[in-house]
Amino acid sequence: MASTTPAAKLYTDDVSLVVVLLDANPFFWGASTTTNNNNNNNNSNPLSFSKFLNHVLAFLNSIILLNQLNQVVVIATGVNSSDYIYDSSTATTTQNSGNGKMPGIYSKSLQKLEEFVIKDRRLSKEDHSPAGNVSSLLSGSLSLALCYIQRVFRSGPLHPQPRILCLQGSPDGPEQYVAIMNAIFSAQRSMVPIDSCIVGAQHSAFLQQASYITGGVYLKPQQADGLFQYLSVVFATDLQSRNFLQLPKPAGVDFRASCFCHKKTIDMGYVCSVCLSIFCKHHKKCSTCGSVFNQANPELTSTLERKRKSPES
Repeated sequence: MASTTPAAKLYTDDVSLVVVLLDANPFFWGASTTTNNNNNNNNSNPLSFSKFLNHVLAFLNSIILLNQLNQVVVIATGVNSSDYIYDSSTATTTQNSGNGKMPGIYSKSLQKLEEFVIKDRRLSKEDHSPAGNVSSLLSGSLSLALCYIQRVFRSGPLHPQPRILCLQGSPDGPEQYVAIMNAIFSAQRSMVPIDSCIVGAQHSAFLQQASYITGGVYLKPQQADGLFQYLSVVFATDLQSRNFLQLPKPAGVDFRASCFCHKKTIDMGYVCSVCLSIFCKHHKKCSTCGSVFNQANPELTSTLERKRKSPES
């Protein structure tokens, strides 16, 4: 009986399925707009949401033009929700506009994206989410992307090669650490690369790990105004052609984890020997699996505290 694992399926060499996770966090982009208005140095400003969309939509349209069999799926990531915005396999290629023909990716995507942002803002007000440095629901978008790709795997022996592209601007949410790591290992097992393009001010430790573990590409563009050029040169290439290219490699990967108790990023902590849960402080009992821990050695604890507080040599 033939195996049904993704590795045993017959892939087409140059046909791609690109699932794009689009960061539509209204708090992040609202703060970016304020920064643009208050800062006269255009080189250091983050992109506005409208300019960001112009770059992304042009990039997605170019992927479809590269090969008529290529597929593009767009998933919007908000603060409290994630949802499908566009699917080229079910959308019409053109729509009538005042000046002739207009790609369907522009009209339908913008309409659904506007509806999504309005809905996500309403959910944020209902949940009393604080405005400001709020993370996006990346774990939810990754789950939607992997579910879609699994449906493609089960559609037949011949299908495009899938990959995920995360266009992230919001900071990492430590409370999503477990869910994101589960999604990363699921993508690794399914042989689905996770590419990452960071458009925010700071790097993403989660996406650094995601790209490293799954064999994807991690990139933080130096010039925000040239986002389309970065996307088209680095991320438009199919997986087969990547074997012949020198793609950018990250200078370093932040492998720090988030504790399960306070959801904070830590450099040193305690690990449950049964379920591998991570805690920033010693606990008598694991909150994940219920295992009872022995009492910590006071001398060892004090030694670890001194090492933590001492400056690095």
